[in-house]
Amino acid sequence: MEKTIDIEKVFRNKLGSITSFLPLKWFEKLVHLDEINEFLWENRDKYGVDFTDAVLKRLNVKIEVEGMENLPAPDDPKRLTFVSNHALGAIDGVSIMSTLGHYYGSSERFGVITNDILTLLPGIAPLLIPINQSGKQSRDLPAQMNAAFGSDKQVVLFPAGIVSRKKNGVLHDLKWNKMFVGKTTKYQRDVLPIHFIGENSPFYYRVTRYFDWFLTKKGAGRLFNFLFMPGEMIKTQDKTFRIKFGKPIPWQTFDKSKTPDEWAQYVSDIVHSI
Repeated sequence: MEKTIDIEKVFRNKLGSITSFLPLKWFEKLVHLDEINEFLWENRDKYGVDFTDAVLKRLNVKIEVEGMENLPAPDDPKRLTFVSNHALGAIDGVSIMSTLGHYYGSSERFGVITNDILTLLPGIAPLLIPINQSGKQSRDLPAQMNAAFGSDKQVVLFPAGIVSRKKNGVLHDLKWNKMFVGKTTKYQRDVLPIHFIGENSPFYYRVTRYFDWFLTKKGAGRLFNFLFMPGEMIKTQDKTFRIKFGKPIPWQTFDKSKTPDEWAQYVSDIVHSI
């Protein structure tokens, strides 16, 4: 069996020489690396939606979908910006990609803006619009975003950029990045809100509560945040989650009556209320 993911190479690419001082064997166990590499090897011939379906099948995860009537017909050339809360950090993205892939009938009709670290999973790479948010390549971020929103693809993103947190027992995204507001108006894309309903384990919320000062930082913090995702994904086995599509918000809505930050919060409130 080939080792598809080499965790030492991943850390050296992101963190450089500091990698020599990290407990890599412990990290390999934390991310269930052997299990992931085994799955990737067994499904090495699957790409795009076929790969997402394989993930859901392996975990026996069921998805209930509401509001499909709010989506334009698959052959409608209208370009949309799909925005979702980030409830789980792994299965939510996989589930949305699978749902949209089956609806549009092609992996080429949409792309999910995400951290470039996910391109380590070859099967899911065709569905991604990878963005490098650390290192020298982060300077190209504006150009990367313009290329994504200026394309003919439906664009999907999680504006919080990091997994939802629990506060006083209530699950909610952190502050949404306002970027999508400017890009969606510039390229005249209506915004279609998505609410993914599901939770991670109590362990995850305990860990993030104590270490958010580090985990929510850019660069290394985001990389370490990813380390908890494989374990949480495995814990979704045999569970059922729900995806709710809301009604499109016309791009003309985002006028000068609110700041971009206020409009981002406005859409976030709509998503969480669906």
